[in-house]
Amino acid sequence: MLTIGKLATLADVTADTLRFYEREGLVAPSSKSAGGYRLYHEDAVVRLRFIKQARDCGFTLAEIQQLLVLRNQNEACCGDVRQRAIEKKLQLESKIRTLSAMSKALDHLIADCANEMHPIEGCPILAALEQATASAVPGKEE
Repeated sequence: MLTIGKLATLADVTADTLRFYEREGLVAPSSKSAGGYRLYHEDAVVRLRFIKQARDCGFTLAEIQQLLVLRNQNEACCGDVRQRAIEKKLQLESKIRTLSAMSKALDHLIADCANEMHPIEGCPILAALEQATASAVPGKEE
């Protein structure tokens, strides 16, 4: 049996992270010591490493919970997990496209502001952002 500190060290997470995962229902202590300390089975290390790796792949805690549930369902198959991985990959690719578009927009704003000594009231970046904000406000016309 492992204490929270030992488990956190073995799984390469902090004790606070472990407590958070516990509150979220992703991991639970097996028992408590006579002194009231949480005790965990050694298999909790594998579970925490699984959670950490899934987080590194972009899965949310709710999605990780679903993967853990699937893992324990006899009627589930690899295809169920694969489908979730495909969905996550598509979500990530969409975010990448969005971030790329944002980066290109910033490139244009930065290029428009070539004169770094220009007074702040005439800053092309601020003007472009204000113009975009004004056009997004319903009922506000330029």
